Amino acid sequence: MTTVHVPASRPTAADLSVWPASTTEPARGDLAVGGVPLTEIADRFSTPVYVLDEAEVRERCRTYRDAFPEADILYAAKAFLCRAMVHWIDEEGLGLDVCSAGELELAVTTGFPPDRIVLHGNAKSPRDLDTALRLGVGRIVIDSPSEIARLAAAVGPDGHQKVMVRVVPGISAGGHAKIRTGTDDQKFGLPIADGYAQHAIARILGQPQLRLTGLHCHLGSQITSVKPYLVAVRRVVGLMMRLHEQHGLVLPELDLGGGHGIAYRPGEPALDLTTLAGRVRAELADACATAGLPVPRLVIEPGRAVVGPAGVALYRVLAVKHTGRHVFVAVDGGMSDNPRPALYGVRYAPRLVGRRSTAAPAGVTVVGRHCEAGDVLASDVELPGDVRPGDLLAVPVAGAYQLAMASGYNLVGRPPLVAVRDGRARLLVRRESLEDIRRRDVGL
Repeated sequence: MTTVHVPASRPTAADLSVWPASTTEPARGDLAVGGVPLTEIADRFSTPVYVLDEAEVRERCRTYRDAFPEADILYAAKAFLCRAMVHWIDEEGLGLDVCSAGELELAVTTGFPPDRIVLHGNAKSPRDLDTALRLGVGRIVIDSPSEIARLAAAVGPDGHQKVMVRVVPGISAGGHAKIRTGTDDQKFGLPIADGYAQHAIARILGQPQLRLTGLHCHLGSQITSVKPYLVAVRRVVGLMMRLHEQHGLVLPELDLGGGHGIAYRPGEPALDLTTLAGRVRAELADACATAGLPVPRLVIEPGRAVVGPAGVALYRVLAVKHTGRHVFVAVDGGMSDNPRPALYGVRYAPRLVGRRSTAAPAGVTVVGRHCEAGDVLASDVELPGDVRPGDLLAVPVAGAYQLAMASGYNLVGRPPLVAVRDGRARLLVRRESLEDIRRRDVGL
């Protein structure tokens, strides 16, 4: 049998499965997203640079609205937020889930309706709560008993604020231990199992300024199975039944959070949204019928699943080093613009763009430029064996939790963000300059 080697930089349908739907190959060795060649973006805006496909973001918003037509869909801003993103989310009819006064103020000053915003956080600062009340946020999710009295006092005797309570259903789900938030042994929420949530809810009902509209739970991130959500529905509805028996309380809302898993590399599993929607809807109806309760309105909070697959990161190769059996390909970015591999051990599928190589694939590790041994962007991946300094590497599925978690490590400055659509590229967030860094340094 003759083995045919496909050139490493030539895309196949399977290879492009994790890229934005608009991705094409307009020239030999190049890829285009949103009708704009990636080489053109790198030349125009330099590297590292992040590219966001506006049409992909909007289409993913519509997919959620179609899958859950009866639910409120809130985009989880922590995945990534900028003014353009706020604008797109608003136009597509989604609400927002924010975690800080900064995210909240950015959204409202961009024109987003505050009554469609929910404020989360396990340790909300006085500024967070004051900003939420001043701007008229739609819901505040209470995460600990200490927030109850503080929030009631901030609202004042004549005010009113709609609240939800984040409960912990005791479910382990998620792609890594550091992103599992449905278990009883982590910092978020109030456990159901030991009665802690029930006790806190009784305290809220004693505060006339606070109107409890529903329960909230979030199981974790990168969940690819439907089953944990179905178990959560049963346990949370069970708590709703006990609250009804004890207080005559009928809650109109149930927020199941997000955490919907996506594929970062071809062949990886992803959560089937259509299956999730159908089975959650059926499970909720059945659980409520058993409990003798009306079906509450669902709230769903996708973040990564909306923006993650719409993003691409571009880097220039700075050095190629052969050390023993290992080949290290060093690029001009790293953990300051994408800390996820160091935090969670996530894996990506970088690709050479800008030239077509005929060299056989070779196993390499793509590393960043920072002074940390853990500054690794992609371990044990295949790139053309002739990869060299000056080459352009593109990393798909880069829209979530990369720029959002970027830092000032080594004072290299955070990369810019460029939006593409219909053959046009426009700058959304400019590159952080040395002058930006100097202006913050006000002491001597």
